[in-house]
Amino acid sequence: MIESLAAEFPFPKKFIENLIALHIDGNTVPFIARYRKEQTGAMDEIQIRNVLERYEYLQNLGKRKTEVLANIEEKGKLADDLKKSILGAKTLTEVEDLYAPYRSKKKTKADIAREAGLEPLANYIKTHDNLTNLEVTAMAFAVDSVPDAETAVEMAKNIIVEELGHDIDIKNRLREIYNQTCVLSSEKAFEAKNDIAVYEAYYEFEEKISTIPPHRVLAIFRGEREGILKVKLNVDEETCINACLACTYSKEFAKNNIIEKCAIRAFKSMLSSSIELEIRGELKQNGETRAISVFSENLKSLLMTPPVKGRSVLGLDPAFKTGCKYAAVDDTGKLLIYGVIYPVQPQNDYEGSKKTLTELIKKFKINAIAIGNGTASRETEEFVAKFISETELPIEYTIVNEAGASVYSASEVAAREFPDLDVTIRGAISIARRVIDPLAELVKIEPRSIGVGMYQHDVNKKKLETTLQAVVEDVVNNVGVNLNTASPSLLQYVAGLNYGIAQKIVKFRETAGRFENRNQLLKISGLGESIFKQCAGFLKVYDGTEPLDSMFIHPETYDSVHQLLSKLNLTPEKAALARLASKGTNLEKMAQEIGLGKYTFKDIIENLEKPDRDIRDNVDPIIFKKGAVSLDDLKPGMMLDGKITNVVDFGAFVDVGLKNDGLIHKSELAETFVKNPSDFVKVGQKVQVMVVDVDKKRGRISLSMRI
Repeated sequence: MIESLAAEFPFPKKFIENLIALHIDGNTVPFIARYRKEQTGAMDEIQIRNVLERYEYLQNLGKRKTEVLANIEEKGKLADDLKKSILGAKTLTEVEDLYAPYRSKKKTKADIAREAGLEPLANYIKTHDNLTNLEVTAMAFAVDSVPDAETAVEMAKNIIVEELGHDIDIKNRLREIYNQTCVLSSEKAFEAKNDIAVYEAYYEFEEKISTIPPHRVLAIFRGEREGILKVKLNVDEETCINACLACTYSKEFAKNNIIEKCAIRAFKSMLSSSIELEIRGELKQNGETRAISVFSENLKSLLMTPPVKGRSVLGLDPAFKTGCKYAAVDDTGKLLIYGVIYPVQPQNDYEGSKKTLTELIKKFKINAIAIGNGTASRETEEFVAKFISETELPIEYTIVNEAGASVYSASEVAAREFPDLDVTIRGAISIARRVIDPLAELVKIEPRSIGVGMYQHDVNKKKLETTLQAVVEDVVNNVGVNLNTASPSLLQYVAGLNYGIAQKIVKFRETAGRFENRNQLLKISGLGESIFKQCAGFLKVYDGTEPLDSMFIHPETYDSVHQLLSKLNLTPEKAALARLASKGTNLEKMAQEIGLGKYTFKDIIENLEKPDRDIRDNVDPIIFKKGAVSLDDLKPGMMLDGKITNVVDFGAFVDVGLKNDGLIHKSELAETFVKNPSDFVKVGQKVQVMVVDVDKKRGRISLSMRI
C-alpha cells in the first residue's frame, strides 16, 4: 500500500510511511499537521486526509479481495489465473467484475446447463463458424433432463450469454461508450399530481452525462424520487451491440448466427441494465462528492468569520404573531436580559417596541443589534433602521444567518445552558452570540443544519457528517481554544478530545478554578499522557504561570524553547518585541544546537514573534449598517455592497440588505470563464456588485461582479 500511495501522491515515500505510522499510532490529523511536520514534510490537513482516505480505500480493497477469494474457493472454482487477476486488481470495480460470475447464490440457467453437461456443446458453438452439423452434434447431449437437440442448443446458449454478460473487456468497452455518448433525459411523470415549479426546468430535459454538472444530477434524481420526474439514460443500442460483437470476435469466438444472437441477448438482458445501474451510481456519487465539497468549503468560510470584539449585542429573533424575541449579551456572550417586543404586524406596536429597546440599549450599553434572517426579518430590519434614525443612538445592526438556531434551541446543549428559558429566547441568544464569536456558537449546532450547502439532504448522511466534522475540527484547531472560557461544544473538537472529556474539563474548571497552566489537564480523570499530547498544543491558557501556554507551541518543546530564549537573553514576553527572525543570530544553526527540526523551529519563531495572531484576522468581518434597503429602491446598474452567504456550483448568493439574497450567476462572477465559483468567492467575503435585473414579483435580484 505504501508503494501505491507513493506512486499516486507527490510526496516522498518516507513521508507517506511516517504519516501512515503516525495514523496507526492514533495521532489525530490536526496534531500531525501542526506538530509532526518533520515526519510528513509539512503536509497540511487536506493533504493528510487525502492520503489517509486513499489508504483506507486500499485497505478496504485488500479486505474485499480476501473475501472474494474465500467465497470463490469455497465454491471450488478458484483457478490460478483468476486468483492472480483478483490479487492484481487496482479497483473495487475490477474485483467485483471478476467476482460477478461467481456471486449468485441461486442457480442460473447457465448453471443448470453446465450441470446437464452442455458446456462442450457451448464450446462447439463458440468455435465453429459453420453450424450445419449442429443438430447432429446436439443430439449427443439429449439425455435425461435434455429432451431434444433444440433444447440442448438453447441451454448451451444460456452458457454463452452468461459468459458474455460477465466479460470484463466487453463491460469496459461499454463503459467507454456510455461515458462518451450517453444522454441523461428527464420529463414530467405522467402520474405526477403536484406541479412543483422547482422541477419545471427538467420537464423536457436532456444532457450528456459527460457534461452535466453534479448539482443538476442531484436535482433530477430528487425529482425522480419524489415521483415528479421520469428519468432515463439514453445510448445508441446499435453502437453498443456492435461493440459487444467486436469484443466477442476479438476473443476468437466463431462468427456464426448463434454467437451474434447471444451477444445481442447478453447486452439486452444483462449488460445494459448493469452498466446503467453503475452509471447512475457514479453520477449520484459524483454529485454527492461535489455537494459535500461545496458544503465543506462554505462551512469553513463561515466558521472563519472573525469574532466581534468589545461589543455588547442585542439578538432579535423576528416573528409576526408571536412577537420578536430579544436577548442581550455582553462582549463575552453572557446573557444580560431577554424579552419580547411586537414591532411588526399584526400588533404593529412601534412606540412600545421603541421604548423597550431604548431603555435596554442605554442600561446595558448595547452597541450592536443582530437580526435573524428568518420569517419577518426584513420587516424587523425596517423597524430597527427607523428606530436608529429617530433615536440617533450610537448603534449599528447586521443580519445574521439563523440557520440551525432552532436546532440549537431545542438541543440538549441549549437546555443545559439555559434550562429555564423558552426555546425561542434561546434562539435569540444564539443569534447574538453568532456576532460575538461565530465559531464558538456555531459548533453547538450539527454542521449539516448550518444552511450553507447545496442539496445536502440528497447525499450520503454518514459521509457528509464525517467530512463536515473534519472541517469543524480543522478550523477549531487552527484557531485554537481558550481553556478557561471554552464550552464543551467547542472543546470536543480539539484534537484528541471528545464530548465526555470536554465536560470533565469544564467541570474541573468550575470546581478547581481557572487553569493556570496546561499541565493541570493531567489532573483530570480519563485525560492521560496520550490525550494530553494530542490536545495540549491547541488549548491556550492566557495570563497563566507559563507564558508559552498561550501560544501554538507544544509542551514537548518547552525545554528547547527556553534554551533558545536563554541563548538570546530573552523572555517569552519580550520575544514578540525582539523580532527574532530579523536578528543577526544564525537561528538555523541554533535550531540544530537545541535539537529542533526546521519546520518546528520556524513555527516556534512565528509564535514567539506574534503570540496573539488569529488566522481569522485576515477574513472579512461582519458588516454592520444603519439603514435598510427596499426592493423598490433597486434599479439595474445600481452599485451595492454585500456579503457572500452561500456559494454553489451555479453561482453565489449575496446579502445586500434585502428580504431575499441576490444571485450572482457564475457567468457574472468574473471576466474570465468560471468553472468553479468557489475559486472566485467565499462565504463571508465582502463584495461590491452591480444590479443586473430585479424581478419584484418573485423577489429575485440578479447581480454581477463584472464591473
